[in-house]
Amino acid sequence: MGREEEIVKARLDKIKAMKSEGIEPYPYNFEKKENADELQEKYKKLKNDSKSKDKARIAGRIMMIRNLGKLAFLTVQDGSGKIQVQIQEGETGEKEREFFKKFIDSGDFIGVDGTILRTKRGELTVLAKKIELLSKAIKPLPEKWHGLQDKEERYRKRYLDLVMNPEVKEVFVKRSKIINAIREFLDSGGFLEVDTPVLQPIYGGAAAKPFMTHLNALDMKIFLRISPELYLKRLIVGGFEGVYEFSKNFRNEGIDRTHNPEFTLLELYKAYADYNDMMKITEEMYEYVAKKVLGTTEVEYQGKKISFKTPWARMTMNEAIKKHAKIDVKKMSDEKLKEIIEKNHIKTKGESRGWLIAGIFEHFCEEHLIQPTFIYDYPEETSPLCKEKRGKEITNIIERFEPYIAGCEVGNAYSELNDPVRQEILLEQQAGELKKGNEEANPMDDDFVSALESGMPPTGGLGLGIDRMIMFMTNSPSIRDVLLFPFMKSSEK
Repeated sequence: MGREEEIVKARLDKIKAMKSEGIEPYPYNFEKKENADELQEKYKKLKNDSKSKDKARIAGRIMMIRNLGKLAFLTVQDGSGKIQVQIQEGETGEKEREFFKKFIDSGDFIGVDGTILRTKRGELTVLAKKIELLSKAIKPLPEKWHGLQDKEERYRKRYLDLVMNPEVKEVFVKRSKIINAIREFLDSGGFLEVDTPVLQPIYGGAAAKPFMTHLNALDMKIFLRISPELYLKRLIVGGFEGVYEFSKNFRNEGIDRTHNPEFTLLELYKAYADYNDMMKITEEMYEYVAKKVLGTTEVEYQGKKISFKTPWARMTMNEAIKKHAKIDVKKMSDEKLKEIIEKNHIKTKGESRGWLIAGIFEHFCEEHLIQPTFIYDYPEETSPLCKEKRGKEITNIIERFEPYIAGCEVGNAYSELNDPVRQEILLEQQAGELKKGNEEANPMDDDFVSALESGMPPTGGLGLGIDRMIMFMTNSPSIRDVLLFPFMKSSEK
């Protein structure tokens, strides 16, 4: 029998013994009155080796036990932090001390009634008068990651990761604060938060392969959304002038440092706006959130200093290629572009000129875009939902941008196409590509075209990857570090 098996057996035996004595190892509730951080703040001026007559009633998980015979110290962790509990002969009742010795282990949840003191070493402590077992832990906690050092195991057992590593928990506290700050920013700007369908009969709004399922009640094939875009635009048609959604999206694609099959996207649409307005909203939102949550616009991300201070840098895609690849694609023939693609073994999503240029940009430029930068004016092939670039002499360019931070694309935005005739043609082309086997092409959505035929005002649209934003603001190297439960392969595999 292994060490852990011995511990589990011993604790199961304790549970049986408690039940035989009429003690419930899993009681229903406990009236907790103080948190650890509240007590630490309230008594920060209490001198070493001194006592207070004030009473405290705390609860939490025992992280460590030091049993010195007539004296025992417990480190108790609650949702706010840690505090020490002292069990002492002459102060703690004999019945309580016997109960502790007989039944209590590290990992257990306990409730403690006691008084406040600070030890000679300066540790704020609750001197226990009464102890209640609130939940008996059967398995032992990892010993500071002994047995739980593998990152895959930490993601898989996030509950233990959170217990043993307070820095991990702090990432998710910041995640909540970041999302709340985004809401504050958008609500104050006149936007309305809405909900659109996750289950969709026709998917669209992004170049991605969807997850498919079956709705038994109506005997029809349906999809998990890849984007809320086409539904949010319908709301602009319906008269809303500014809407946003924190959208859980699902894309049946690879898993890597910046991709998870399920992720959170912020999408917003504003009537009478264009992609220039979306750039302004993006940089101002990042700056606002950084100041609100971090207290600064300067962060360190994986050894690089990043500044979210406005204004951000702006470059067209062609300008970025000229700067970082030393290539002027505007002066090159399609044949010359293909030579560059083949020479550098660049994968592209298509063979047309626009896809070749987009592939060259991704290969040569993305890694150099460390400070927040808007790359704008994309080839028209890259989106069927975007307006053409305005200007008489400009062709095959659309008013689209993507913001880049630390070499990573973090969003997508357009001057939204609101011409129903043009939109129908482009969606029909997409449907044709889908039939030919392009799994990332969009199906035809006749109802969306019908909505545009009712009239949609000039509109700017923006999608921002929330998980990636949180990565940068918490210095997290992988998207899995900012998702409480990232998707994992089966443990059998």
